[in-house]
Amino acid sequence: MNAALEFDLGKHPVEAYRDEIGGLIKSANYALGCLKGWMSARKAKLPLAAALTTAEIIPEPLGLVLIISSWNFPFGLSLEPLIGALAAGNVVVLKPSEVAPRCSSLLANVLPAYLDPKAIKVVEGGPAVSEQLVKQKWDKILFTGSARVGRIVMAAAANHLTPVTLEFGGKCPAVLDSLSSSWDREVAVQRIVGSKFSACAGQACIAIDYVVVEKKFSSTLLELMKVRIGKMLGENPRESRSMARIVNKHHFLRLKTLLEDPNVKASIVYGGSMDEKSLFIEPTILLDPPLESDLMQDEIFGPLLPIITLKKIEDSINFINSRPKPLAIYAFTHNDSLRKRMVAETSSGSVTFNDAMIQYMADTLPFGGIGESGMGNYHGKFSFDTFSHHKAVMRRSFLVDFWFRFPPWNDHKLQLFRSMYLFDYLGVLLTVLGLRKSKQG
Repeated sequence: MNAALEFDLGKHPVEAYRDEIGGLIKSANYALGCLKGWMSARKAKLPLAAALTTAEIIPEPLGLVLIISSWNFPFGLSLEPLIGALAAGNVVVLKPSEVAPRCSSLLANVLPAYLDPKAIKVVEGGPAVSEQLVKQKWDKILFTGSARVGRIVMAAAANHLTPVTLEFGGKCPAVLDSLSSSWDREVAVQRIVGSKFSACAGQACIAIDYVVVEKKFSSTLLELMKVRIGKMLGENPRESRSMARIVNKHHFLRLKTLLEDPNVKASIVYGGSMDEKSLFIEPTILLDPPLESDLMQDEIFGPLLPIITLKKIEDSINFINSRPKPLAIYAFTHNDSLRKRMVAETSSGSVTFNDAMIQYMADTLPFGGIGESGMGNYHGKFSFDTFSHHKAVMRRSFLVDFWFRFPPWNDHKLQLFRSMYLFDYLGVLLTVLGLRKSKQG
C-alpha cells in the first residue's frame, strides 16, 4: 500500500499511515467492537395509550451497493465506506479511481484474496465504466469526487429512485483570530500549515482552501508561516519527501493556470515555483488575490494558500456566508462570542475550533457535507446507518382496542380523539363515562 501511494501520489510512508492505513485499521477495529450493538434491534418508546403494544427498530441491509471513490486518498475513501457497507450486511461493488492506477490495481487484485468475492467485487476503469455502472439499478450509491460528476451520478440514480450519499468538498475556510499568546499563534500556524501542505499537498476535500485574518495581523501571520514551512519541509520541500506531488499533468496544469492570472500572480508573497517534470509545486502563499479570480471561485485542491484580509475578524461570518456552503469551517480563536456565532450563523458539513482536518478521524462524528459540499454522511455508526434501512416493527395484542377509531363518526368520538392526542387520559375516562360533554364540530 505504501509503494502504491508513493507511485501514484508521492506520499511518504508516514503520511500514508497517518491519513489512510492507520485510520482504516482504527475504523475496522471500531466497527468490529461495536457491530453487535449496531445490529441489535432498538426498542421504541410508546405512549401509555398503546397498551399491550411493543415496538422496535430493526436495521437491515439495503442490498446491492455501489461505492465510487476518489484518487486523493485512494485506500481511505474506498475502504472507509466499504467497512460500513459490509458491517450493515450489504454486497458491494467498489469502483476505485483510475487517476490513482497503482492503488486501483492493488485493490482489484488483493481484496478478492481476503474478502468473499460473492460479497464484494472491484471494477476498474475510467469515466466510461463509471457511466455504465451508475446507469444500473442499485439500492445505494456512495460517490466521492467533484460536484460536477456528482450531479451526473445523482441524475442517473434518480431513474431508479436510488438513494445517494455524495461527498464533495468546496472552499473550506480557516478563520484565524489575532491570538494574543505567542504560543497559541505558533500552534495555530503549525496546524494550518501542516494540514494544508502535508495532507496530499492540499489535494484533500477537507483541506484548508483559504485563510481569513484581520488586516493588521497579516504580516505577522505571513512571517510565522514562512518559518513553519521551513521547519516542516526544509529549504527544498521537494527533496524533503515530506510533501506529496500533484497527481497528474492535468491537475498540475490546472493549478499552473490559476497562478498565471496576472492579478493572482502579483499576489504571491511566498513560493510559486513548480516543476512540471516531477509534478511538484512548492507551498505557495498569496495575499489578497482577487476575489473574482478562479483561484477564489473554485476549490483549489493543491498547495496554494490564499490569505484574505478583513477589517474585523467578525466580518468573516458574512464572507463565508456569501459563498457556497463548505465541507468544513476551521476557526482559531478564544473569542467565545465568535465561536457561538460561527456555529449558529454559518452552515457547513462541520466546524472545528483551533485545529484542522482532525475531525475526519473521529469515529463518533459524522463526515459529510451540505449543499454544494455534498449530502449524507458516514464514518463509524453513521456508516452503518447510511447503508442500512431502519425497519419499524410493531406488535399489537387482540385484547385491547380503541373502538372509537372506526366509523360511524359522531361528536362523542371526536372528543375522545381530542383527549387521546393530547394524552389526556383523565379526559378520555371522563368522556367515556359521560362526565365530559362532547364539543360540536
